[in-house]
Amino acid sequence: VQLVESGGGSVQAGGSLRLSCAAFTYSWIRLCMGWFRQGPGKEREGVAGIDSHGITSYADSVKGRYTISKDKAKNTLYLQMNSLKPEGTAVYYCAASYGIIWQTWSDPTAYRYWGQGTQVTVS
Repeated sequence: VQLVESGGGSVQAGGSLRLSCAAFTYSWIRLCMGWFRQGPGKEREGVAGIDSHGITSYADSVKGRYTISKDKAKNTLYLQMNSLKPEGTAVYYCAASYGIIWQTWSDPTAYRYWGQGTQVTVS
C-alpha cells in the first residue's frame, strides 16, 4: 500500500484546509485509515480515523472542527480542517492498515502503512 498526501500549507487561525491522501492498493475497501499529526517536540498523535465500514473517530481536541471522509471511487482519504488553531501546526500523516481493533485507532503502532507527511502551519 502506498499513501501520498497533499494539501498542506500555511493558513491564518480560523481558516480552513483540506488534506488528501491517495491510496494505491488493490484492497482499498478493506483498509482502516487515519490521520495523525506531529508538532515540534511532540509525539505523534491520532487526529481522526475511519474504518472500512465508514465509522469515524476523532480526538477530543478536533471534534466539531475536523471531518474525515473517503471517496471510494477515487481511493482517496480526506481531512477537512475548519476553525484551525495555532496548536494545529504540525506535520500531518496519513496512515492505513487492515483489520485494526478500532479501540486502538489513535495508536500509531496499530498502522502498518504511512505517507510521507504534509506540513500544516497555522499562524
